[in-house]
Amino acid sequence: MLTNVDLKEYTTFGVSALAKQFATFSNEDEARALSKNNTEELLILGGGSNLLLTQDFNGLVLKNEITGIRCVEQNDTSVLLKVGAGEVWHDFVLYTIEKGYYGIENMSLIPGSVGASPMQNIGAYGVEIKDVFEKLDALEIETGEVHTFSNEACAFGYRESVFKRALKGKYIITYVYFRLSLIKNLSTHYGAIEYELNKQGITSPTSKDVSDAVIFIRSSKLPNPKDLGNAGSFFKNPIVPIETYNKIKATYQEAPSYPVSETTVKVPAGWLIETAGWKGKQMGACGVHKNQALVLVNYGDATGNEIYELSTAIIKDVNQKFGVTLEREVNII
Repeated sequence: MLTNVDLKEYTTFGVSALAKQFATFSNEDEARALSKNNTEELLILGGGSNLLLTQDFNGLVLKNEITGIRCVEQNDTSVLLKVGAGEVWHDFVLYTIEKGYYGIENMSLIPGSVGASPMQNIGAYGVEIKDVFEKLDALEIETGEVHTFSNEACAFGYRESVFKRALKGKYIITYVYFRLSLIKNLSTHYGAIEYELNKQGITSPTSKDVSDAVIFIRSSKLPNPKDLGNAGSFFKNPIVPIETYNKIKATYQEAPSYPVSETTVKVPAGWLIETAGWKGKQMGACGVHKNQALVLVNYGDATGNEIYELSTAIIKDVNQKFGVTLEREVNII
């Protein structure tokens, strides 16, 4: 157990914040022992890619380092993989591509750990975790018991799960099980994937081709956290009533939208932020990325509070201009 540990190196935003106590665990027994008699406030840390620390953490930070990828079931059409929650997500994606498993190639280069993927129901280019998720094992902090949660029990929504709402802070995800296809089944029609493949003259893509295209697209738009502190998309794409969207479209004919239901549509948060004039804007040591308005960045020595205040200013301005209230996707501590 360490004390007064700076968490700057453990989060992709790279802001300084001290943890009163800090420890790592690499299996369920260690996680159980560390959390069992803990009386401090508890924070479970994975890859730190969806977290903004606005203050020191006056409690215990436990970093999940449970690793391992194991095939637990296979038939003629699919494979079930049990994956340690501490595995790096992108490394896991590359592993599945190498093995010839299909289903998560569109989610290449998403930062973070495997354990965070169901918490957020991460997704990209038309694919979400819920599409390939079978179940997960999670340690109940209060009792030390391991419980299994099915796809349905996780209550997945858009960048949502039960672990971000009703069960927030009550469990430590230890293993995640993914059902991947052994039959070639690629999704290339979302976003710029098809364009990139056509540009390269690829007419019958492999999963690696799709992954490479996604990596190229993401790298051209999104800053590498190793070079410029960020947490990827900071805001969720808002789902609004069609009436609200029609009001926006009356002024901005080019306003994009994606149908959600008969009465609602999803409007890209990036478009709203960029149209409001925030793309590339800098406030002190933080700002909005020049290539992607959804991404807030730390130019080197920004505090978590400065980044939070920037996000608040963006939310207020977008609401005033469009009548839409943006919601932060990043967890705020």
